[in-house]
Parts: sequence; C-alpha cells; structure tokens
Amino acid sequence: MSVVLAGGGTAGHIEPAMAVADALTALDPQVRITALGTARGLETRLVPGRGYRLELITPVPLPRKPNVDLARLPLRVRQAVRQTRAVLDAVDADVVIGFGGYVALPAYLAARGGPPWARGARRIPVVIHEANASAGIANKVGARSAARVLSAVPDSGLRNAEVVGVPIRAAITDLDRSALRAEARAHFGFAEDAVVLLVFGGSQGAAAINRAVSAAAGPLAERGIAVLHAHGPKNTLDLRTAASGDPPYVAVPYLDRMDLAYAAADLAICRSGAMTVAEVSAVGLPAVYVPLPIGNGEQRLNALPVVNAGGGLLVADVDLTPAYVADVVGALLADPDRLAAMTVAAGHVGHRDAARRVAHVAMDVAHRARQASGR
Repeated sequence: MSVVLAGGGTAGHIEPAMAVADALTALDPQVRITALGTARGLETRLVPGRGYRLELITPVPLPRKPNVDLARLPLRVRQAVRQTRAVLDAVDADVVIGFGGYVALPAYLAARGGPPWARGARRIPVVIHEANASAGIANKVGARSAARVLSAVPDSGLRNAEVVGVPIRAAITDLDRSALRAEARAHFGFAEDAVVLLVFGGSQGAAAINRAVSAAAGPLAERGIAVLHAHGPKNTLDLRTAASGDPPYVAVPYLDRMDLAYAAADLAICRSGAMTVAEVSAVGLPAVYVPLPIGNGEQRLNALPVVNAGGGLLVADVDLTPAYVADVVGALLADPDRLAAMTVAAGHVGHRDAARRVAHVAMDVAHRARQASGR
C-alpha cells in the first residue's frame, strides 16, 4: 500500500502527518509512505529525521488579501499540481491524506486526476484531516471531493466531518506524567517536590509570553515556583539575577524532550495552536492558553473546548502581563486541589487515539479504491 501525506510548512501540519505515518507503519509494516513538502518548510528537517521519504514541490501559499502572491497563484498552482502528480504516479499512490498547509491544495487537485492536460490519469482517493477549529482554504476546497473528511473538533467549517481529534505521536499519547515525574524533574534540575511552571510559545517561541513571564520571575520565585521556559532559538530573556535560595528558572532555546517537559510541569503557559492544545490536553496538563493575536481567531477556538471543560484558562495576548503571571498564575500553582481538578478535566477532553483512527480510515479508503478499480 502506498500512502502520500500532504501537510508541510509548519510543525502544526507536519507533526500530525508524522503521527499518522507512525500509526500506518504500526498497522502495516510494509506500507510505503511519502511526504510532500517544500524547500522552505520545517519538513526538510522533521520528515527525514523521522525516517520517511520526502518529495519537494513548489509551495502554494493562499494569500488572505490581494497582493503579488495572489497574481502569481495560478502559475504556482499549475506548476505544483504538475509536480505533485508526477510524485503520485512515481510512487503509485493508493491514497492521499491531506492536513492543510502549502502543499495540500496541489495534492488535492493532482489526486483528482492531475491537471486538465493529463486526461485519463487515475483518480486517487483523498482523506482530509482538519486540525484547527476553523478550517483553512485548502481543506475547504479539498473537502468537496474527498472520500472522507476528519476534524479535530466539531463545527470546523467542513461539512460531514467526523471528529477524531488531532493525531499525536506515541511518545506523547503513551506518556504517564506521574510515573515519569521524578526522572523529568531531575533531567531539568528541579527538586522532586518542586512546583514547576512550563512556558513555551511553539517552535519559534512567543515574544509576548517571554516578556510577561520573565518579568514576573521575582514574584514567582518568592512563591517558590520553579520555571522551565523555552523562549525560542532566535529570542533571549532579560532575567533578573537570582537570589540565594530561589527555585531554578531554567531558560532554554528549544525543548527536544517535550515528553519530559510535560511530565515535569504542574501547569503550562502556552499558545493555543491545534497541535499544542491537543498534546497538552492529551497528557492532562492544565494550561493557561494565550492565543496568537493574529489570523482569523482559530487559536482561541482551538482552546475553548478544554477551557469550557475546566482544563485550562484563556487569556488574551494583551492581558498576559507580569502582574497576571505573578498573581493569577501564581495563585493557581499554589492551589493543588484546583490543579488536580483541571488535570482530570483536560485529560477527558484530549484524544489519544486520533493518529490510529486516521490511519484506519485511510487504509480502509485505499482498500476500497483498489477493489473498485480491480487493482
């Protein structure tokens, strides 16, 4: 069976694709997996690093406003569809799984049978997964002819979508935070009985979160709160000089072991991208979600199911001040009973089996297409 994954650009598109790739391999060790990507995306590092084949095509960003990129769009689409169809034919694809992003639209168009000049080309079934609470343009277009449409949450904007959650890698879904806590805290240099705040803003960090939390380092230390802060590889923190006896404030550019970070923490402050919300809720970690203040508001929508269930708090970017961190977050970390209740609530919202469910759907679609065509 040959499966093509289309989900390049950002980690939010790539990580679900890689989680599904792992689930497909677990289902059928003989499955052949090919990921589509572009030269400018994180997939050039992440996909080969996970051991999967990567094929690069021309990126097709879909502009939100009229600009030069919009004028170039038809040519880019034509070129990308031609390249993608060549990949689909070369690997003899049985199914395409699309996750949105720069490579998704060409994949959906190419799977229909290729460009208009390639008449008679075999149609390849498409399965779409929408991770965000508000579907992007590529997935809205692809959903019109997809064999199956899946989503992370209800009411994503895609008709007849089946809710399965966001696919997450096994290192996270299999995580037992309690069992790993002592090892995780030792790894980062925290005492086993420490109260730990985890702070991160995605793979590149978040300047607003960095400023608010680093400026509250003093009050947090006075409350006995240790901090694990991933500030992003291009950012730095302006931290006060720690006083004698202060709990550690561990600042790192990037966290390679998010499983250990989740296990070490009592509470997180983070953005609310679909992947972040999915991972944090799946492991049952209470969180203060700070939606990115740009875009179409999807990050706020991503966090709402967890927040409404009692597993987190929602605070606007502009309202995340040092005072908020010191007072609201500090008080929350001093209330173990409330944290315990939030942990249970977050875990009930999370989907741990999404990757396996997407993999099963894709294999079923592929097998049905093979039978129908007599392959």
